[in-house]
Amino acid sequence: MTKRFVIAGTGSGVGKTTFTIGLMQALKNKGLVVQGFKCGPDYIDPTYHSAVTGRISRNIDSWMLTHDTVTTIVSRASRGADVAVIEGVMGFYDGKSPLNDAGSTAEISVITQSPVVLIVNAASMARSVAAVVKGFQTLSTAPNIVAVIVNQVGSVSHFELVKAAIEQECQIPVIGYLKKDATLSMPSRHLGLVPAVERGELTTFFEHLGELIAETVDVERLLALTEAPQLEETSRLFEPEPAQHVTIAVAKDAAFNFYYEENLELLRAKGAEIAYFSPLRNEPVPSEADGLYLGGGFPEEFAAQLEQCTATKKSVQETIARGVPTLAECGGFMYLTEAITTTAGACYPMLGIIPGEVKMQTKLAALGYREITGATDNFLIRQEDQAKGHEFHYSVYEGQHDCPAYKTKGRFGQKEEGYTTGNLVAGYTHFHFASNPALVEQWLEACKKVKA
Repeated sequence: MTKRFVIAGTGSGVGKTTFTIGLMQALKNKGLVVQGFKCGPDYIDPTYHSAVTGRISRNIDSWMLTHDTVTTIVSRASRGADVAVIEGVMGFYDGKSPLNDAGSTAEISVITQSPVVLIVNAASMARSVAAVVKGFQTLSTAPNIVAVIVNQVGSVSHFELVKAAIEQECQIPVIGYLKKDATLSMPSRHLGLVPAVERGELTTFFEHLGELIAETVDVERLLALTEAPQLEETSRLFEPEPAQHVTIAVAKDAAFNFYYEENLELLRAKGAEIAYFSPLRNEPVPSEADGLYLGGGFPEEFAAQLEQCTATKKSVQETIARGVPTLAECGGFMYLTEAITTTAGACYPMLGIIPGEVKMQTKLAALGYREITGATDNFLIRQEDQAKGHEFHYSVYEGQHDCPAYKTKGRFGQKEEGYTTGNLVAGYTHFHFASNPALVEQWLEACKKVKA
């Protein structure tokens, strides 16, 4: 048996990430090695997990990935850890559809055989909180909810009222609480929390959170309640294959850091080398690059700086012009257009490789899972290929739509999306390579052809 559990919220501003990183710090303060996971397609929360634990946090998603892949990711990443903490997404039962648990935190807890710690918002309630907990217990009997932590408590006496109601009506232990405390808040913007990579030194903040959690949550009781069986690594997806002598250059800094860790691991497993570079530091694409990966992030927040980084801009332009197979996702796609216009109306010239520009807006432009097929054959995804991913952005592209890279299907139907020319595939959609590893193989084959 091992220690592994899911932190799940009931919704309504529970603040799972703030609590999760505080709990991770509290566990670290006990001398434990902690491994973090995040349910669903979220790039920002894992940056905080990684910062506090010192271990790379992983995304696990039961809609984009097979169940075997999910359990294998958890098992592999948990090697050497004393406890694995899985942070849920949205409310516990929220996922791909309102009619079933697909893609939800609840489904992840069942797949990974992980006990669940439910955080429930008690603001302006007492006995009614028991009704909320009982509803979560009875909607499905498959998840194993083992404990409750009460959030937004007004006082210790308020907590005692709520605790008594839950333990009597739900027969489940209430192991702690969180008070209404402004010091628990974290800065956010349009895509969620400000990523940890932009926050600078966070040790003092983490220590403060860890102390607050340890004061009001019985961490020892939590550990006693969250024993879980060892998971088998049933998928062979990440087993190393022979070296391909291919190097993929990956843009990585505060402007470009939205990558599924498993995407990078699959590139390595299929025999590629990874070489990082920073557009914000005006670094050129590494000279050994046979492929180029421009991930998502916040280029709009750093547009003025990116405009001035002419060495990087020239290097990326030359790399793509000579046919190096390039994937640009969301922020990377924005970077390759003619310009980015901010919500304040400032316009910053970008690389001009993709005709047209992107404009930021204050309302959400797209959010959700995507089923992806090739619009035309390209180096990454052919017309007969299928993959899964997600889309989440506040900008809109105003430009050429007659060279789509792929088709995406979401909740509101199917559309042609992105832009492709030569060996460039770009668009708003974030691919999860583990949904179809053939995409990685095709990318590396294209790199070898150009290299030859």
